[in-house]
Amino acid sequence: MVHSAYDAVELAAGVPGRIEAVASHAGKLLVAASDSEGFLRGSDCSLRIYSAPASSPEGGGEIRWDGPYALERQEPRFWRRPPLAMEVSASRDLLLSLSEWIALHRLPGLETVAVVSNKTKGANVFAWDDRRGLLAVGRQKRLTVFRLDSGREFVEVKEFVVPDILKSMAWCGDNICLGIRREYMIINSMTGALTEVFSSGRIAPPLVVPLPTGELLLGKIRSLRAPNALVQTVVLRDVQKLVQTDNCILAALSNNVYGLLPVPIGAQIVQLTASGEFEEALALCKLLPPEDSNLRAAKESSIHIRYGHFLFDSGSYEEAMEQFSDSHVDITYVLSLYPSIVLPQTHIIGEHDKLLDMPELARESSDVTDEMESYSLQLHESDDKSPLEVKKMSHNALVALVKYLQKKRSGIIERATAEVTEEVVSGAVHHSLILSEPYKPKKLSKKRAQTHTSSIAREMATVLDTSLLQAFILTGQSSGAIELLKGLNYCDLKICEEFLKERSEYMVLLELYRSNEMHREALQLLNQLVEESKSEMENTDFNKKFNPQMIIEYLRPLCRSDPMLVLESSLYILERNPSETIELFLSENVPADLVNSYLKQHAPNLQSTYLELMLSMSETGINPNLQNELVQLYLSEVLDWYKILKEEGNWTEKTYSPTRKKLISTLESNSGYNTDLLLKRLPQDALFEERAILYGKINQHLRALSLYVHKVPFLFLQMPERAVAYCDRVYEEGAQQPSKSNIYFNLLQIYLNPRKVEKEFEQKIIPVASQYPGIQKASATKVKGVRTGKKVVEIEGADDIRFSPSGTDSGRSDGDGDDVNDGGPIMLNEALELLSQRWDRINGAQALRLLPRDTKLQDLVSFLEPLLRNSSEHLRNYLVIKNLIFRANLQVKENLYKRRQAVVKIDENSMCSLCHKRIANSAFAIYPNGQTLVHFVCFRESQQIKAVRGANSVKRR
Repeated sequence: MVHSAYDAVELAAGVPGRIEAVASHAGKLLVAASDSEGFLRGSDCSLRIYSAPASSPEGGGEIRWDGPYALERQEPRFWRRPPLAMEVSASRDLLLSLSEWIALHRLPGLETVAVVSNKTKGANVFAWDDRRGLLAVGRQKRLTVFRLDSGREFVEVKEFVVPDILKSMAWCGDNICLGIRREYMIINSMTGALTEVFSSGRIAPPLVVPLPTGELLLGKIRSLRAPNALVQTVVLRDVQKLVQTDNCILAALSNNVYGLLPVPIGAQIVQLTASGEFEEALALCKLLPPEDSNLRAAKESSIHIRYGHFLFDSGSYEEAMEQFSDSHVDITYVLSLYPSIVLPQTHIIGEHDKLLDMPELARESSDVTDEMESYSLQLHESDDKSPLEVKKMSHNALVALVKYLQKKRSGIIERATAEVTEEVVSGAVHHSLILSEPYKPKKLSKKRAQTHTSSIAREMATVLDTSLLQAFILTGQSSGAIELLKGLNYCDLKICEEFLKERSEYMVLLELYRSNEMHREALQLLNQLVEESKSEMENTDFNKKFNPQMIIEYLRPLCRSDPMLVLESSLYILERNPSETIELFLSENVPADLVNSYLKQHAPNLQSTYLELMLSMSETGINPNLQNELVQLYLSEVLDWYKILKEEGNWTEKTYSPTRKKLISTLESNSGYNTDLLLKRLPQDALFEERAILYGKINQHLRALSLYVHKVPFLFLQMPERAVAYCDRVYEEGAQQPSKSNIYFNLLQIYLNPRKVEKEFEQKIIPVASQYPGIQKASATKVKGVRTGKKVVEIEGADDIRFSPSGTDSGRSDGDGDDVNDGGPIMLNEALELLSQRWDRINGAQALRLLPRDTKLQDLVSFLEPLLRNSSEHLRNYLVIKNLIFRANLQVKENLYKRRQAVVKIDENSMCSLCHKRIANSAFAIYPNGQTLVHFVCFRESQQIKAVRGANSVKRR
């Protein structure tokens, strides 16, 4: 868009003759014009000086427009020929002109200062370096450099030969840029080194223009295309010269001089903004003076806002958000463009309201406010216009809003976090002051209340996060909303909760509850969703989305912080996913006692399930209390089941329910339960296998074996095999204890001497009964049973009597049992089978003494043969070892004798190490090292001295 960057004003009109050159000095125009007659003859040229109207104030040496310039002074025939160029040195008040030669005149009087006629006559171009006072003159194919000496004469410095006639030139530091033919070259003014730059093109001649920044502008034919767009067209015909001054451009026509005065930047910005050229307007804002930084910021903000609305209405939402972001307007203003976004109530003061406090920005801020109000009215009016509403609330508009809010979020959240940190520090300081001055609590608390203010940054963060979450949901980016809630956020709970419930965004709602530590509400929602998914199986997506595993995963991080909440919320999943729930309790180290007690009170039917899975999944096992709890649960269930079957008359020892199998397995594999308590609960006429296991746990092996032999049913193994398997297990568990080997002898006693075992039982029953009155009746029953010939012993209360494992070392039984043992015929075949299978674990002599006298030797071959063979082999091994030890002893003695046969040579030079006298023919002694020789007398005296000293030291102690 073309706008008015310059105002073309006619400064001087009707100049007589033809204008050849123009310049300015101290706000005045210097015009070189050919005389009318001289114009016809092509000779003399006058200098005309024009000044501004007298009524205008001093312009500070700049060209300004307050009316046509009037002729102030004229110097006729100032040059003999029309000048080719004319330049003013403002710092030196000099006028340089090139006519026939270079002439230098003083301004404003126009006194001639210097004339360089010899070396510059016929020159066609020159360049002046005002800072250093250097003059470069081009004549034909020569370049001459002069220096202005003392401000009155030029002194030649250098002269160089160039390839062709010079058409233009300009200084650039120590170098001079030359336009020669169709090329640009640079020559060093000190050395004359010439360097080619580039070509100027085939049509246009080379043009070198110095810029105020010290750079050079080199002309080359180019088209006016983007980004070099046309700004303004000034219609002036027959322009002869264009000269740049400090504040304007002078255009010299044949008889007129026009000034192209720049339009104020503020006015240009208004023009561009009104015409919709926002980019150009923003670019001009950067040219405003630095001292007007606040004004520039206000203008830029206003332009960005206008530009943002223009782009938003055009459907370029992302570009519009970029403009709103650059305008630094509050996010609440941008969010007002989205009526579907619900905002929380805040006390935020917008940036445009803050601008009202600055008088110099009142106009700009009012413009911004008017824009905001106008667009707000448009939004309210658009409620009746569904197309506009649909357009603004389209998917693309919301996506652009998401990007805008994400871009703004980091800075706002950082400020909000800083406020929170500051409040925490202030609170800590306040608390320390209270502790240090306990006698002034009221005054300090009052001061604290006065300093408390609402957090603007946190309110802004609340607005941003609440809006961002809604924008995420409206654009279908639920994952983005979840990620927002997982980190630090300031979402308004009430607004977001209602919004998510309306749109059934339950996954995001769960994360919202989690981020606000509303775990109970989250778990209630999860249970509800899982139940709904279970009842609506046809909705496969819903069923896959919500399942009990989600509750487990939600509870996992809460196990350490709030275990009671975990227990309250785990009943649902414990019924449906017991193994996963128990694994959760174990992996997160939820106290087992706490879990067990909670289940015992609120879900007794799940208690055994929990303890079973915990026992099976825990590598280290569970503590004894929980083991005992599990066994007691099993036993209670088995006893109830036993009573029912007994009442129905269907009870037999061969009946095994799943719970009884679990009880037996648990009793065998664990030992942390209370054995005495369990024995008291067992009935006297049933559950013999459980009783046998318990006796084994307290080392009452004879009792256990008696039950295995006579009472435990032969369901899986035959009777001898069950007893032998028990002995094997006890023997292997106590392999390091020699007394355990007598377990097989106990079994032999039961097989071969049942009467003796029964008698030992009876001898122990009465003392036991005296300790436990509850079993006296049972003891009387046992004695009566013996008299009638049926050898039956009922056991009750004997579980409280403990026997040490060492009690099996003798030939006596280790168990003072009160169980039933059949006093009938001996079990010789089973005893012989045991001897043949376990001959290496039984004392052969004791076993033979226990066998009946009428036992045939042929029946003992399988026992005696390996036993005797093993004994013979051991005897041979012992003899070999004995001989080897004897031989080693002989070798040691031989080495000792060799050591004692050391040879010591005594001559006349041998000295006593104690008295330092010669030994000669005296008796001597030698120390064990074989080198120290002493007199025998000296050695004996030294030993006596040591003995005396040792006795004295003992007395002192």
